[in-house]
Amino acid sequence: MSSAWLNELSAWLSVHPGWLALALFTTAFTESLAIAGIIVPGVAILFAVALLAGETGMPLPEALLWAGLGAIAGDTVSFGLGRLMHGRLTTLWPLSRYPMIINKGERFFHSHGGKSVIIGRFVGPVRPVIPLVAGALMMPWHRFLAFNIGSAIAWAPVYIFPGFLVGSALASEIRPPAHFYAVIGASLAALLLIYFVLLRFQLGLGEDSRVYQWLKHWMAQYESTHRFWRLYTNQRPAREGEFPLASFMLALGATALLLIWGQLATATHLLDGFNQATLQWFEQLRQPLLDGPFIAITLLGDPPVLIAAGVLACAALLFRGYYAAAIHILAAALVTFVLVWGLKSMLGVPRPDEVLSPPDSGAFPSGHTAGITLLVTLLASFVAGETRNRKRWQSYVMLSLPLLPVALSRLYLGVHWFTDVIGGLLLGLAVTGAVRASYSRYDRVPLAPDVSVAIAAALWLMFAGVYVSLSWQEAIIDFRPTSQGL
Repeated sequence: MSSAWLNELSAWLSVHPGWLALALFTTAFTESLAIAGIIVPGVAILFAVALLAGETGMPLPEALLWAGLGAIAGDTVSFGLGRLMHGRLTTLWPLSRYPMIINKGERFFHSHGGKSVIIGRFVGPVRPVIPLVAGALMMPWHRFLAFNIGSAIAWAPVYIFPGFLVGSALASEIRPPAHFYAVIGASLAALLLIYFVLLRFQLGLGEDSRVYQWLKHWMAQYESTHRFWRLYTNQRPAREGEFPLASFMLALGATALLLIWGQLATATHLLDGFNQATLQWFEQLRQPLLDGPFIAITLLGDPPVLIAAGVLACAALLFRGYYAAAIHILAAALVTFVLVWGLKSMLGVPRPDEVLSPPDSGAFPSGHTAGITLLVTLLASFVAGETRNRKRWQSYVMLSLPLLPVALSRLYLGVHWFTDVIGGLLLGLAVTGAVRASYSRYDRVPLAPDVSVAIAAALWLMFAGVYVSLSWQEAIIDFRPTSQGL
């Protein structure tokens, strides 16, 4: 019955494409609304509507905007209802029919706090009730809205992209290469595995989580998998036996996404429209007042500056006897360099024709984005590894912030496509996950900062300052828009 109703809706929208924006908003709103998200097959309807949006030529940014606004509105209404029903969630109809889901949502909120609003967007069993519970438990409005809007920005692409890309493919009569479907299929299988592990078990990856204990028990049943588990467990006395499950998931997930994204970006034209729209938006944003800061930021992401940071970090670690950490940082830098160089050379994606002297190398993936992602996420992982589990997310968020301006600078200056930047980000995350998983075998003593770290940081700041000043005049000319000429 629901399948027939969905087919009728798709048929009607295909005849009346002008209603697609309202359909996207309404479906996202309903899917995010308390309890209604359980009853209504919102994910299936969103896929169908997004497919029609791609097939009828609706701009992708517009589709993402309407879906995101609907999700924000749905969660906001749910939060407001929770405030009104404070203390009566399980006694009022229709919520009284779902006491188990309400209780699960409350436990989830107590476990994760404000982060549950973000996590709840993507976790099926508790998604429709987290905003409701947050309101009932009197979470501050301003804090909820910040989490609500921020999570919707990430939610919209995840739920809209698949259907939209399928619709665009059907409309464009694309003939992808023979290996396209094999790579996409294998990558999707890996992502489904990660989805099952992360979301089915509610993102628990620590030693006390269900998924960790289940995986540990399962791998202990076979000699080869048990040997693999023991090989990568932590050797530090305070964390002995801890398996780097999160790092492996990061490496596997980022690699799968990179393969999918790379196929879509280089073997099809599905993302060309989005690349052009992004390029035009930054082209209109560009003005002399902003050129200086963005040029300085992009110079800080140049290979010499990033290599200097890696060399100084290795020197500080070697000086203090942390040989394994230094070797892993060096290996991460070499692997990233080889992968970026190899992909650029093999794919040969042309860069945008926006500046007078763009780099000679291929566009995909962005080397600046890959390098800065590797640098800041590795730094964040080492710092977070020395903090308590509940505080680790703060280190990741704060120390990962520098990658955003560097990535944006490549788009602002017009030397990369949007797909290049995302490719670089995924590549850097994949290498970070793999390196952190490998390092777990050698993590035997805490990495405490001392004066050598401060000296290395000071030397890097001096080097970066000198490099930017020496490269400034040439960069001003190289990054001048073609429309201005010489």
